[in-house]
Amino acid sequence: MKIGIDASNLRAGGGMTHLVSLLSAAEPSDHGVDSVVIWGSEKTLERIEDRPWLTKRHDAVLEKNALRRAWWQRTRLTELLRESRCDLLFAPGGTVLSSFRPAVTMSQNLLPFEWPELRRYGSSLKTLRLLTLRWSQSRSFRRSTGVIFLTEYAKSAVLAVTGPLDAATAIVPHGVDDRFRSASASQRTGGVRGVPPTFVYVSPFEPYKHQQKVMQAASAVRQRGLDIKMRFVGPAGKSFGDFEARRQEIDPAGTFVEVVKGVPFSDMPSIYNRADIFLFASSCENMPNILLEAMAAGLPIICSRIGPMPEVLGDAGRYFDPESAESIEAAMYEMATSSSMQMEMAQAAHERAKPFTWERCAHETFDFLARVTRKQETTQKFSKLPPETQKTTLSST
Repeated sequence: MKIGIDASNLRAGGGMTHLVSLLSAAEPSDHGVDSVVIWGSEKTLERIEDRPWLTKRHDAVLEKNALRRAWWQRTRLTELLRESRCDLLFAPGGTVLSSFRPAVTMSQNLLPFEWPELRRYGSSLKTLRLLTLRWSQSRSFRRSTGVIFLTEYAKSAVLAVTGPLDAATAIVPHGVDDRFRSASASQRTGGVRGVPPTFVYVSPFEPYKHQQKVMQAASAVRQRGLDIKMRFVGPAGKSFGDFEARRQEIDPAGTFVEVVKGVPFSDMPSIYNRADIFLFASSCENMPNILLEAMAAGLPIICSRIGPMPEVLGDAGRYFDPESAESIEAAMYEMATSSSMQMEMAQAAHERAKPFTWERCAHETFDFLARVTRKQETTQKFSKLPPETQKTTLSST
């Protein structure tokens, strides 16, 4: 069995991390897969570990703009898959433009499918791009042979837009890099490092991340006499300008609000290790990888109660309404003033993160790809039988 992977539209972010980690941990032969061929840009292929069963292929068009790459997917990719004698196309980027079947894709971006969240961007190019993704990915999911979702919540949200799918589906969560599973997790469960604590929130500055609400809540906690610190880590996005303007009103001297931008992924474990409590206030996630990292790092967590966060974190955290500064404030104050809660939640989060490994993700992904391929082969063989034989086969089953 040979699988072809279309990585033409993967450049960075969670999708890139998923692909690199998936192929690094995969053992395709365990599922009857002899070889894998992957097409991508030079930078994408450079990031992927060389494996004996993996062939990397590059096309100059994949260095061009999105429209040129889409045309390549629609036309040239189908020919390349057939020339390579692939049995299945796997498109982890979420869009399948090739006519090659069977094809399996993934849902990794939920923002296009949650209308209230999408509307936060108003009349903008970002909104247009998200609406385009909503259309193209909905079409891809309906036409694919199989679709992988990251959480049950994400599956329900997507199906509410697409309607029921004819495709086979699977829930395969991402893993978390072992570098986040630091020894400091056990140290935190043995006692609180400092009171009052430093909170950390890792996320891009986007409208659905609610950093301004968090800053307002932190200010309110301080007004109650608790000298906490609030550290925001992440790249500047659409809402960063508004955040900065509000910060000048709330904390002009930089007394308790710190912003850290441009942190390389390799340095992220140290960000978690320098914090006491993790805060996550997003209201739109497919699979909250950042939350997983904080769980693996053994931080006590206060978290948004919206979306798939309760599905991932379970009872290993204290929840709040991310659109209510008062709700966030209550959770911050309760966690900051209870050393027993901090120790209990840190240990619970660390334990709950243990099953989320890239080995598990790779095993379940390739198992699903192999099952879809075999089912398609069986269906095609059955359809070639004479009508009388098909009736006999059906009646015997």
